[in-house]
Amino acid sequence: MVYYITGSPPCARRGRVQTMIEIREAADSDWSEIWPIFRAVVAAADSFVFDPGTSEEEARGIWLARGNKVYVAVDDGHIVGSYLLKPNQPGLGSHIANAAYMVHPEHAGRGIGRLMGEHSLAQAKEAGFRAMQFNIGVSTNEAAVRLWTSLGFQIIGTIPDAFRHGTLGLVDAYIMYRSLE
Repeated sequence: MVYYITGSPPCARRGRVQTMIEIREAADSDWSEIWPIFRAVVAAADSFVFDPGTSEEEARGIWLARGNKVYVAVDDGHIVGSYLLKPNQPGLGSHIANAAYMVHPEHAGRGIGRLMGEHSLAQAKEAGFRAMQFNIGVSTNEAAVRLWTSLGFQIIGTIPDAFRHGTLGLVDAYIMYRSLE
């Protein structure tokens, strides 16, 4: 699936340039470009529960775990983001999806996260999930909270001091939910 996003640098005609972003299912060979994204995002210690010292082997096992559907966002032949889609729980809770999204910090703020979010919602619905839930939305990650609420997610709970932020210490986390029906 191909999306177009508008962003900088300035263009003489409209003031902004359209960029084509392709979102496709990841191949095993994509790991070499996903890993630097995972490493950079997790090292920031501000949005994911993974240990900032997670090894490449551990990261690959997490991101490409059995049962995960993994997608990549590609700009000009390079992977600039990735997301995974999976059941939030096994068995009797498997009708609710869960997902995780990472955009390379050098490409943040361009709308790639939104495109992956929209794509994941469509993929989850197509796969038969009835809803999507995020278990730990870091409350201080304001851009992500704003994005997910704009895509129809509701904060259905707050877990006090659930996340050890790399610079802020203990911060709250949100449970976020959206029906797909």
